[in-house]
Amino acid sequence: MLEGVTVLDLASVGPAARTSRWLADYGARVVKVGPPPKQSGVQIVPPFYAYSGHRGMERVLLDLKSDAGRAAFLRLAERADVVIESFRPGVMDRLGLGDDDVRAVNPRIVYCSTSGYGQTGPRSQWAGHDLNYLAAGGYLDCSGRNADGGPALPGATVGDAAGGGMQAVIAILAALVQRAATGAGAYLDVSVADGVIALMSLYIDEYLATGEVPGPRHNILTGRYACYDVYRCADDRWIAVGAIEPHFYVNLCRALDCEQWLEHQLDDDAQDAIRADFAAAIMRRTRDEWVAALGPADTCVSEVAAVPELVRDAHLRARDVFVEASAPGHGAFEQVGWVFAGMDRDQPGPVVRDATVTDTDALLREAGYSPAEIAALREEGVAA
Repeated sequence: MLEGVTVLDLASVGPAARTSRWLADYGARVVKVGPPPKQSGVQIVPPFYAYSGHRGMERVLLDLKSDAGRAAFLRLAERADVVIESFRPGVMDRLGLGDDDVRAVNPRIVYCSTSGYGQTGPRSQWAGHDLNYLAAGGYLDCSGRNADGGPALPGATVGDAAGGGMQAVIAILAALVQRAATGAGAYLDVSVADGVIALMSLYIDEYLATGEVPGPRHNILTGRYACYDVYRCADDRWIAVGAIEPHFYVNLCRALDCEQWLEHQLDDDAQDAIRADFAAAIMRRTRDEWVAALGPADTCVSEVAAVPELVRDAHLRARDVFVEASAPGHGAFEQVGWVFAGMDRDQPGPVVRDATVTDTDALLREAGYSPAEIAALREEGVAA
Protein backbone atom coordinates (compact mmCIF):
# COMPACT_ATOMS: atom_id res chain seq x y z
CA MET A 1 0.00 0.00 0.00
CA LEU A 2 2.92 2.37 0.63
CA GLU A 3 5.07 1.35 -2.29
CA GLY A 4 6.90 4.42 -3.58
CA VAL A 5 7.04 6.14 -0.17
CA THR A 6 10.57 6.62 1.20
CA VAL A 7 11.14 7.08 4.92
CA LEU A 8 14.33 8.23 6.65
CA ASP A 9 14.26 6.97 10.25
CA LEU A 10 16.82 8.25 12.75
CA ALA A 11 15.51 6.19 15.68
CA SER A 12 17.07 2.95 16.91
CA VAL A 13 14.51 2.00 19.59
CA GLY A 14 11.21 3.14 21.08
CA PRO A 15 8.01 4.53 19.54
CA ALA A 16 9.69 5.85 16.38
CA ALA A 17 11.27 2.48 15.66
CA ARG A 18 7.81 0.93 15.89
CA THR A 19 6.51 3.58 13.52
CA SER A 20 9.01 2.79 10.80
CA ARG A 21 8.51 -0.94 11.39
CA TRP A 22 4.83 -0.68 10.54
CA LEU A 23 5.37 1.72 7.65
CA ALA A 24 7.84 -0.76 6.18
CA ASP A 25 5.35 -3.57 6.70
CA TYR A 26 2.90 -1.57 4.61
CA GLY A 27 5.45 -1.42 1.82
CA ALA A 28 7.32 1.83 2.42
CA ARG A 29 11.03 1.98 1.70
CA VAL A 30 12.58 2.65 5.09
CA VAL A 31 16.18 3.78 5.47
CA LYS A 32 17.55 3.57 9.00
CA VAL A 33 19.99 6.42 9.67
CA GLY A 34 22.53 5.90 12.44
CA PRO A 35 25.96 7.13 13.51
CA PRO A 36 29.23 5.53 12.33
CA PRO A 37 30.83 3.14 14.85
CA LYS A 38 32.85 4.93 17.48
CA GLN A 39 36.59 4.47 17.56
CA SER A 40 36.33 3.23 21.15
CA GLY A 41 33.54 1.04 22.41
CA VAL A 42 30.75 -0.67 20.52
CA GLN A 43 27.71 1.14 19.19
CA ILE A 44 24.68 -0.10 21.11
CA VAL A 45 22.14 -1.78 18.84
CA PRO A 46 18.87 -3.60 19.63
CA PRO A 47 18.91 -7.43 19.81
CA PHE A 48 18.79 -9.10 16.41
CA TYR A 49 15.11 -10.00 16.82
CA ALA A 50 13.88 -6.60 18.07
CA TYR A 51 11.47 -4.66 15.86
CA SER A 52 11.29 -7.75 13.66
CA GLY A 53 15.00 -7.42 13.02
CA HIS A 54 14.38 -4.30 10.89
CA ARG A 55 13.34 -6.68 8.12
CA GLY A 56 13.07 -5.15 4.68
CA MET A 57 14.92 -1.97 5.67
CA GLU A 58 18.09 -0.32 4.44
CA ARG A 59 20.80 1.25 6.59
CA VAL A 60 23.11 4.23 6.23
CA LEU A 61 25.62 5.46 8.82
CA LEU A 62 26.40 9.17 8.86
CA ASP A 63 28.05 11.53 11.32
CA LEU A 64 25.33 14.17 11.60
CA LYS A 65 27.52 16.35 13.80
CA SER A 66 29.83 17.02 10.85
CA ASP A 67 29.13 19.41 7.99
CA ALA A 68 29.66 16.67 5.43
CA GLY A 69 27.37 14.29 7.29
CA ARG A 70 24.62 16.87 7.51
CA ALA A 71 24.98 17.62 3.82
CA ALA A 72 24.70 13.93 3.00
CA PHE A 73 21.56 13.57 5.09
CA LEU A 74 19.96 16.55 3.36
CA ARG A 75 20.81 15.04 -0.02
CA LEU A 76 18.97 11.88 1.04
CA ALA A 77 16.08 13.95 2.41
CA GLU A 78 15.65 15.70 -0.96
CA ARG A 79 14.37 12.40 -2.34
CA ALA A 80 12.46 11.23 0.74
CA ASP A 81 8.81 11.54 1.66
CA VAL A 82 9.02 11.16 5.44
CA VAL A 83 11.63 11.90 8.11
CA ILE A 84 11.18 10.37 11.57
CA GLU A 85 13.32 11.48 14.51
CA SER A 86 13.11 10.86 18.25
CA PHE A 87 15.76 13.09 19.78
CA ARG A 88 14.90 15.47 22.60
CA PRO A 89 13.12 18.61 21.40
CA GLY A 90 15.58 21.06 19.87
CA VAL A 91 18.37 18.59 19.08
CA MET A 92 17.64 18.32 15.36
CA ASP A 93 17.38 22.10 15.05
CA ARG A 94 20.76 22.50 16.73
CA LEU A 95 22.23 19.99 14.28
CA GLY A 96 20.85 22.02 11.39
CA LEU A 97 18.52 19.17 10.40
CA GLY A 98 15.22 20.31 11.86
CA ASP A 99 11.94 20.64 10.00
CA ASP A 100 12.82 24.05 8.53
CA ASP A 101 16.21 22.81 7.33
CA VAL A 102 14.81 19.75 5.62
CA ARG A 103 11.84 21.64 4.22
CA ALA A 104 14.25 24.09 2.59
CA VAL A 105 15.47 21.28 0.33
CA ASN A 106 12.19 19.36 0.15
CA PRO A 107 8.97 21.36 0.72
CA ARG A 108 6.88 18.18 0.40
CA ILE A 109 8.51 16.43 3.34
CA VAL A 110 6.41 14.95 6.16
CA TYR A 111 8.61 15.53 9.19
CA CYS A 112 7.64 13.52 12.26
CA SER A 113 9.20 14.26 15.66
CA THR A 114 8.40 11.70 18.34
CA SER A 115 9.08 12.45 21.99
CA GLY A 116 7.81 11.57 25.42
CA TYR A 117 5.99 14.76 26.31
CA GLY A 118 5.95 16.68 23.03
CA GLN A 119 7.97 19.53 21.58
CA THR A 120 6.42 22.20 23.83
CA GLY A 121 5.24 22.52 27.41
CA PRO A 122 6.92 22.39 30.84
CA ARG A 123 7.81 18.68 30.54
CA SER A 124 9.14 18.77 26.99
CA GLN A 125 12.75 18.23 28.13
CA TRP A 126 11.95 15.55 30.70
CA ALA A 127 13.35 12.07 30.22
CA GLY A 128 10.94 9.17 30.45
CA HIS A 129 9.90 5.73 29.33
CA ASP A 130 6.66 3.89 28.69
CA LEU A 131 5.80 3.48 32.37
CA ASN A 132 6.14 7.21 32.98
CA TYR A 133 3.73 8.15 30.20
CA LEU A 134 1.19 5.54 31.30
CA ALA A 135 1.46 6.85 34.84
CA ALA A 136 1.14 10.52 33.91
CA GLY A 137 -1.75 9.79 31.54
CA GLY A 138 -4.00 8.07 34.10
CA TYR A 139 -3.59 4.58 32.64
CA LEU A 140 -1.91 3.08 35.69
CA ASP A 141 -4.34 4.63 38.16
CA CYS A 142 -7.28 3.06 36.32
CA SER A 143 -5.58 -0.35 36.10
CA GLY A 144 -5.69 -3.25 38.53
CA ARG A 145 -3.91 -3.23 41.86
CA ASN A 146 -1.09 -5.27 43.37
CA ALA A 147 -1.50 -6.90 46.75
CA ASP A 148 -0.04 -3.80 48.40
CA GLY A 149 -2.62 -1.57 46.71
CA GLY A 150 -0.23 -0.07 44.18
CA PRO A 151 -0.95 -0.03 40.44
CA ALA A 152 0.10 -3.18 38.61
CA LEU A 153 2.78 -2.81 35.97
CA PRO A 154 1.40 -3.31 32.46
CA GLY A 155 2.39 -6.39 30.51
CA ALA A 156 3.15 -4.48 27.31
CA THR A 157 4.58 -1.11 26.35
CA VAL A 158 1.16 0.32 25.57
CA GLY A 159 2.34 3.93 25.58
CA ASP A 160 5.28 3.40 23.26
CA ALA A 161 3.39 1.12 20.88
CA ALA A 162 -0.11 2.62 20.74
CA GLY A 163 0.28 6.08 22.25
CA GLY A 164 3.46 6.76 20.28
CA GLY A 165 4.11 4.38 17.40
CA MET A 166 0.55 3.94 16.17
CA GLN A 167 -0.20 7.63 16.66
CA ALA A 168 2.79 8.47 14.48
CA VAL A 169 1.73 6.02 11.78
CA ILE A 170 -1.79 7.49 11.71
CA ALA A 171 -0.45 11.05 11.59
CA ILE A 172 2.05 10.26 8.83
CA LEU A 173 -0.56 8.55 6.69
CA ALA A 174 -2.97 11.46 7.18
CA ALA A 175 -0.22 13.90 6.21
CA LEU A 176 0.56 11.90 3.07
CA VAL A 177 -3.12 11.97 2.10
CA GLN A 178 -3.18 15.74 2.65
CA ARG A 179 -0.01 16.13 0.59
CA ALA A 180 -1.54 14.15 -2.26
CA ALA A 181 -4.36 16.70 -2.35
CA THR A 182 -2.45 19.93 -1.70
CA GLY A 183 1.19 19.20 -2.47
CA ALA A 184 2.21 20.53 0.94
CA GLY A 185 4.23 18.62 3.49
CA ALA A 186 3.61 18.69 7.24
CA TYR A 187 5.32 18.84 10.60
CA LEU A 188 4.07 16.30 13.17
CA ASP A 189 4.68 16.71 16.90
CA VAL A 190 4.00 13.20 18.22
CA SER A 191 3.87 13.08 22.02
CA VAL A 192 3.58 9.66 23.64
CA ALA A 193 1.96 11.27 26.69
CA ASP A 194 -0.66 12.90 24.46
CA GLY A 195 -1.25 9.54 22.84
CA VAL A 196 -1.91 7.94 26.22
CA ILE A 197 -4.47 10.69 26.91
CA ALA A 198 -6.21 9.69 23.67
CA LEU A 199 -6.22 6.04 24.79
CA MET A 200 -7.73 7.10 28.12
CA SER A 201 -10.32 9.43 26.61
CA LEU A 202 -13.36 7.34 27.57
CA TYR A 203 -12.56 7.80 31.25
CA ILE A 204 -11.19 11.33 31.03
CA ASP A 205 -14.21 12.52 29.06
CA GLU A 206 -16.51 10.92 31.63
CA TYR A 207 -14.81 12.83 34.43
CA LEU A 208 -14.83 16.12 32.52
CA ALA A 209 -18.52 15.78 31.70
CA THR A 210 -19.85 14.33 34.97
CA GLY A 211 -17.25 14.73 37.70
CA GLU A 212 -17.16 10.95 38.22
CA VAL A 213 -13.63 9.90 39.18
CA PRO A 214 -12.53 6.77 37.28
CA GLY A 215 -10.35 4.04 38.72
CA PRO A 216 -10.23 0.28 39.30
CA ARG A 217 -13.73 -1.22 39.48
CA HIS A 218 -15.21 2.17 38.56
CA ASN A 219 -17.25 0.89 35.65
CA ILE A 220 -17.92 -2.25 33.69
CA LEU A 221 -14.64 -2.07 31.76
CA THR A 222 -12.50 -1.81 34.88
CA GLY A 223 -14.03 -4.66 36.86
CA ARG A 224 -17.01 -3.14 38.65
CA TYR A 225 -19.20 -6.10 37.71
CA ALA A 226 -18.60 -9.83 37.94
CA CYS A 227 -19.43 -10.27 34.25
CA TYR A 228 -16.16 -8.56 33.27
CA ASP A 229 -13.30 -10.07 35.23
CA VAL A 230 -10.70 -12.82 35.33
CA TYR A 231 -11.23 -16.11 37.20
CA ARG A 232 -8.95 -18.88 38.44
CA CYS A 233 -9.65 -22.39 37.19
CA ALA A 234 -9.06 -25.82 38.75
CA ASP A 235 -5.56 -26.08 37.28
CA ASP A 236 -4.53 -22.65 38.64
CA ARG A 237 -4.73 -21.11 35.20
CA TRP A 238 -7.09 -18.30 34.35
CA ILE A 239 -9.90 -17.34 32.01
CA ALA A 240 -11.08 -13.85 31.05
CA VAL A 241 -14.81 -13.16 31.07
CA GLY A 242 -16.16 -10.20 29.11
CA ALA A 243 -19.91 -10.87 29.09
CA ILE A 244 -21.03 -7.23 28.87
CA GLU A 245 -24.14 -7.58 26.71
CA PRO A 246 -27.14 -9.02 28.61
CA HIS A 247 -27.62 -12.01 26.32
CA PHE A 248 -23.96 -13.00 26.72
CA TYR A 249 -24.32 -12.65 30.48
CA VAL A 250 -27.42 -14.86 30.47
CA ASN A 251 -25.56 -17.53 28.50
CA LEU A 252 -22.71 -17.38 31.00
CA CYS A 253 -24.95 -17.70 34.05
CA ARG A 254 -26.68 -20.73 32.58
CA ALA A 255 -23.41 -22.39 31.58
CA LEU A 256 -22.09 -21.93 35.14
CA ASP A 257 -25.34 -23.10 36.78
CA CYS A 258 -25.74 -19.64 38.28
CA GLU A 259 -29.26 -18.90 37.03
CA GLN A 260 -30.09 -17.24 40.36
CA TRP A 261 -28.17 -14.19 39.10
CA LEU A 262 -29.83 -13.83 35.71
CA GLU A 263 -31.62 -10.60 36.68
CA HIS A 264 -28.76 -9.06 38.68
CA GLN A 265 -26.02 -8.35 36.15
CA LEU A 266 -25.65 -4.67 37.10
CA ASP A 267 -26.93 -4.90 40.67
CA ASP A 268 -24.11 -3.32 42.69
CA ASP A 269 -25.30 -4.86 45.95
CA ALA A 270 -25.07 -8.36 44.48
CA GLN A 271 -21.64 -8.21 42.82
CA ASP A 272 -19.64 -9.78 45.64
CA ALA A 273 -22.05 -12.70 45.80
CA ILE A 274 -22.14 -13.11 41.99
CA ARG A 275 -18.36 -13.00 41.80
CA ALA A 276 -18.05 -15.59 44.56
CA ASP A 277 -20.50 -17.96 42.86
CA PHE A 278 -18.82 -17.51 39.47
CA ALA A 279 -15.43 -18.18 41.06
CA ALA A 280 -16.65 -21.31 42.80
CA ALA A 281 -18.24 -22.65 39.62
CA ILE A 282 -15.20 -21.94 37.47
CA MET A 283 -12.91 -23.71 39.97
CA ARG A 284 -14.67 -26.97 39.11
CA ARG A 285 -12.97 -27.37 35.73
CA THR A 286 -9.61 -26.64 34.12
CA ARG A 287 -8.95 -23.57 32.03
CA ASP A 288 -8.88 -25.40 28.72
CA GLU A 289 -12.08 -27.28 29.56
CA TRP A 290 -13.85 -23.99 30.23
CA VAL A 291 -12.50 -22.36 27.09
CA ALA A 292 -13.61 -25.32 24.98
CA ALA A 293 -17.09 -25.20 26.52
CA LEU A 294 -17.65 -21.45 26.81
CA GLY A 295 -15.64 -19.96 23.97
CA PRO A 296 -18.03 -21.10 21.19
CA ALA A 297 -21.12 -20.57 23.38
CA ASP A 298 -21.52 -16.79 23.08
CA THR A 299 -20.25 -16.06 26.58
CA CYS A 300 -17.23 -13.86 25.69
CA VAL A 301 -14.75 -16.16 27.42
CA SER A 302 -11.11 -16.69 26.46
CA GLU A 303 -8.00 -18.11 28.02
CA VAL A 304 -5.38 -15.96 29.70
CA ALA A 305 -2.61 -17.20 27.44
CA ALA A 306 1.10 -17.13 28.13
CA VAL A 307 3.35 -16.23 25.21
CA PRO A 308 4.58 -19.85 24.73
CA GLU A 309 0.93 -20.88 24.40
CA LEU A 310 -0.30 -18.17 22.08
CA VAL A 311 2.47 -18.75 19.54
CA ARG A 312 1.09 -22.29 19.13
CA ASP A 313 -2.54 -21.18 18.96
CA ALA A 314 -4.43 -22.79 16.08
CA HIS A 315 -6.42 -19.64 15.32
CA LEU A 316 -3.33 -17.43 15.05
CA ARG A 317 -1.57 -20.08 12.99
CA ALA A 318 -4.53 -20.24 10.62
CA ARG A 319 -4.25 -16.49 10.12
CA ASP A 320 -0.51 -16.64 9.35
CA VAL A 321 0.35 -14.31 12.22
CA PHE A 322 3.86 -15.77 12.54
CA VAL A 323 6.51 -16.16 9.85
CA GLU A 324 9.82 -17.95 9.74
CA ALA A 325 12.85 -15.70 9.54
CA SER A 326 16.59 -16.30 9.63
CA ALA A 327 19.63 -14.35 10.74
CA PRO A 328 23.37 -14.88 10.34
CA GLY A 329 24.70 -16.63 13.41
CA HIS A 330 21.22 -17.36 14.73
CA GLY A 331 19.74 -19.67 12.12
CA ALA A 332 16.01 -19.98 11.57
CA PHE A 333 13.49 -18.59 14.04
CA GLU A 334 9.96 -17.26 14.00
CA GLN A 335 8.71 -13.71 14.48
CA VAL A 336 5.44 -11.80 14.31
CA GLY A 337 4.64 -11.25 10.66
CA TRP A 338 2.67 -8.66 8.71
CA VAL A 339 -0.37 -8.67 10.97
CA PHE A 340 -2.15 -5.33 10.46
CA ALA A 341 -5.09 -5.13 8.09
CA GLY A 342 -4.01 -4.50 4.51
CA MET A 343 -0.45 -5.77 4.93
CA ASP A 344 0.69 -8.44 2.49
CA ARG A 345 0.92 -11.62 4.54
CA ASP A 346 1.92 -13.75 1.57
CA GLN A 347 5.63 -12.90 1.53
CA PRO A 348 8.77 -15.00 1.73
CA GLY A 349 10.28 -15.40 5.18
CA PRO A 350 12.52 -12.41 5.92
CA VAL A 351 16.27 -12.61 6.33
CA VAL A 352 17.50 -10.43 9.19
CA ARG A 353 20.77 -8.86 8.18
CA ASP A 354 23.77 -8.46 10.41
CA ALA A 355 23.61 -5.05 12.13
CA THR A 356 27.06 -4.14 10.76
CA VAL A 357 25.92 -4.40 7.14
CA THR A 358 25.01 -1.06 5.57
CA ASP A 359 23.68 0.29 2.28
CA THR A 360 25.63 3.51 2.63
CA ASP A 361 27.46 3.39 -0.69
CA ALA A 362 24.36 2.58 -2.73
CA LEU A 363 22.25 5.22 -0.99
CA LEU A 364 24.89 7.93 -1.42
CA ARG A 365 25.30 7.01 -5.10
CA GLU A 366 21.55 7.31 -5.49
CA ALA A 367 21.77 10.76 -3.88
CA GLY A 368 24.30 11.82 -6.50
CA TYR A 369 27.65 11.21 -4.79
CA SER A 370 30.52 9.94 -6.94
CA PRO A 371 32.58 6.90 -5.89
CA ALA A 372 35.48 9.22 -5.04
CA GLU A 373 33.27 11.41 -2.86
CA ILE A 374 31.91 8.36 -1.05
CA ALA A 375 35.41 7.05 -0.48
CA ALA A 376 36.40 10.42 0.98
CA LEU A 377 33.46 10.41 3.36
CA ARG A 378 34.41 6.97 4.55
CA GLU A 379 38.03 7.94 4.93
CA GLU A 380 37.05 10.95 7.06
CA GLY A 381 34.79 8.79 9.26
CA VAL A 382 31.71 10.74 8.17
CA ALA A 383 30.09 7.67 6.61
CA ALA A 384 30.30 3.95 7.28
